[in-house]
Amino acid sequence: MRRVHIIGAGMAGLACAVRLARAGVAVRVYEAAPQAGGRCRSLYDSRLERTIDNGNHLLLAANQNALAYLDEIGARDRLTAPPDARFPFTDVRSGARWTVCPSPGRIPWWVFARSRRVKDAGAWAHLRGLRLAWTGQDDTVADALYRPGDPVWERLWTPITESILNTEPQAASARLMRTVMMETFAKGGQECRPLVALSSLADTFVDPALAVLRAHGAEVHTKQRLRRFEGEPDAVTQLHFPGGTAPVERGDHVVLATPPPVAEQLIPWLTVPRETRPIVNAHIRLPHRARLPEGIPFLGLVGGTAQWLFLREDVASITVSAANELVNRPSEEIAQMVWTDTAHALSLDERWQPAMRVIKERRATIAQTPETLRQRPGMQGPVSNLLLAGDWTDTGLPATIESAVTSGQRAAEEILRRLSA
Repeated sequence: MRRVHIIGAGMAGLACAVRLARAGVAVRVYEAAPQAGGRCRSLYDSRLERTIDNGNHLLLAANQNALAYLDEIGARDRLTAPPDARFPFTDVRSGARWTVCPSPGRIPWWVFARSRRVKDAGAWAHLRGLRLAWTGQDDTVADALYRPGDPVWERLWTPITESILNTEPQAASARLMRTVMMETFAKGGQECRPLVALSSLADTFVDPALAVLRAHGAEVHTKQRLRRFEGEPDAVTQLHFPGGTAPVERGDHVVLATPPPVAEQLIPWLTVPRETRPIVNAHIRLPHRARLPEGIPFLGLVGGTAQWLFLREDVASITVSAANELVNRPSEEIAQMVWTDTAHALSLDERWQPAMRVIKERRATIAQTPETLRQRPGMQGPVSNLLLAGDWTDTGLPATIESAVTSGQRAAEEILRRLSA
């Protein structure tokens, strides 16, 4: 039986494995870490005495491939979402609050309703986002949208650019941001509806996938770091691990679904994006369960250090994207900074010192600049039976869960096409 060897059990590797296993293909997955999931993982924290996620991830209704993956593993019901598109924000300096509520349909009627748009900003300031449609290949989001003193820039475009592209808007690709806007805001509120894991990332995206793989006879091997490939001029024939080798038979395929530094180490002549951006997450054990307005489990923060706050029972999880300077500060200092913002946002006593955990991902994603995007490789690897997958490959999407899943599914579909030829 022809087999597919998948190197990496992050979201790209799992999406590829699930699609192939459900189609009856023999699959073997190798993961260097002790657990599957990549950056989409959960862990029990003894300091907080709670299960926390490595970081916060939010899907949108427009993320059709990620939702298809959840359907394949029977986990779509493990997401929670408001009935319509709502993105609440607060300014931690002034206490001002507003909720961005895109209206249904392609015509953005919502910008003409004061209650649905950024506070202290008019309709035409919001419509400046249309300038993304006419951006050039080398333009940044700031080139297209920045205007001095524009509240929409600080209160909408900056936070969503940094959260979606994990790159400061002065460097982030306007073309890539345009792609996102065309699939979400331009199609109306129904495509912008936010979706959040009910319990944990592992419970939603990882554990159900592993159960599906086991049910279909797929093998998943953790603590197996690939050391090198061995092959002929146009095919991989051996996979070398610390504990031995795995043969790649004629007709088998290999999918390399690792982060770009690992891919480059295994294939030195492969061009990969090298510039990255960090993300800092902080998890706070609150004195009691907290609730945000309208029951939405997240809140955008501007004017401070914290950017997004996610609530799950009595744990507040903070995310700071494009954290180029913050990531180098001591964790204790970061904890105090984000606790100050959290206390203001949730109306808690700032003098109280909660249990906290700071997690730094120094190379969370590729830097999504115009230059870096030109370095994203396609799906086909340097030899015929080797394919590439990962959010950093050229999916045409930002380096998100949707991009990772899309890359894995595309690799699976290409292998299925070849096997049926």
